[in-house]
Amino acid sequence: MRFLYFLIILMFSGHQLYSQERDRVSKFNIKIGVLPKGKLNAITDVSGVKVGHTTLVKGDSIRTGVTAILPHAGNLFQQKVPAAVFVGNGFGKLAGVTQVQELGNLESPVILTNTLSVATAINAVITYSLAQAGNENIASVNAVVGETNDGFLNDIRGRHVREADVLQAIQNAKEGPVAEGNVGAGTGTVCFGFKGGIGTASRILPKSLGGYTVGVLVQTNFGGVLQIDGVPVGEALNKFYLNDELNNPVDGSCMIIVATDAPLDSRNLERLAKRAFMGLAKTGGIASNGSGDYVIAFSTDPSLRVAHDTKVTIQQQKVLRNDAVSPLFMATIEATEEAILNSLFMAETMKGRNGRIVEALPLDKVIPILKSHKSIR
Repeated sequence: MRFLYFLIILMFSGHQLYSQERDRVSKFNIKIGVLPKGKLNAITDVSGVKVGHTTLVKGDSIRTGVTAILPHAGNLFQQKVPAAVFVGNGFGKLAGVTQVQELGNLESPVILTNTLSVATAINAVITYSLAQAGNENIASVNAVVGETNDGFLNDIRGRHVREADVLQAIQNAKEGPVAEGNVGAGTGTVCFGFKGGIGTASRILPKSLGGYTVGVLVQTNFGGVLQIDGVPVGEALNKFYLNDELNNPVDGSCMIIVATDAPLDSRNLERLAKRAFMGLAKTGGIASNGSGDYVIAFSTDPSLRVAHDTKVTIQQQKVLRNDAVSPLFMATIEATEEAILNSLFMAETMKGRNGRIVEALPLDKVIPILKSHKSIR
């Protein structure tokens, strides 16, 4: 009896030693970059930004969803925000991109979903916009919808996302903590050969540099050679693209949304968006031929909003000078890097279409690797 009791204790201790509860990067004392994080370390640290998810996990093959990002709680069509898009690799379906590039503003929620549900999401955004008070006479809506292909785990050809699912994500969008991992548009995604998903992070500049906040949200579904705080984790785990023993798929996509309360016009928002791609590179992503990698950046500064229904022909704006933007570049790089890592740290192992299983990033192995490189602080 004593031997059985000892055996049970030993098994339990071993489980505690070798299993690792999912949590965000910062909870393991891994410090990405040098700038301080926001209170929530999320895109919602940027005042007014809201995020909502609809997660679809049904039967053995439906593993998909929708994520909605709202720059402010008002009528976005009537009060547009400055915005820009950067195309890292254009193998994808980002609806609404040309109008954002042409006019430099955003007039709808940003919707993320799977590749074959983009059209459904566009219809839902149109429905949402036409129904808003004040929009009774509008006859054009530029819906901005991005995607990644979750067809490895999800029955993507079934097109299971409905307009109601998109509208639910918009209507449920809220400020505060943001759910990460296998949620919303990240439900069925794969990243670096491990389970990907939704991730978010933020950075705050010192008051002497304006005290501005930059928040990032990502939908990760891409490949390469995983690095965490510069540590070659993918190599250490022997799981990376072009490894002779495991030729991990590298195609996929990554959607990156950058929000800031800094007074930036569309030109400097595009420059900010370009730096987000540097954050992706720091995690080991390679933007492969078949990966659609896009960055959408917007400013929430109320003074920069563009009124739709106005007779004013001249709009005066105060924006940051070019020389003042470099700290925001750094904040964007750091927040993007950590958001991608958070998507991996928070995602859980998932079984999906055709019985396929994508394992979560094995934190019980990753943490010792990082400790050996002195990256656990």
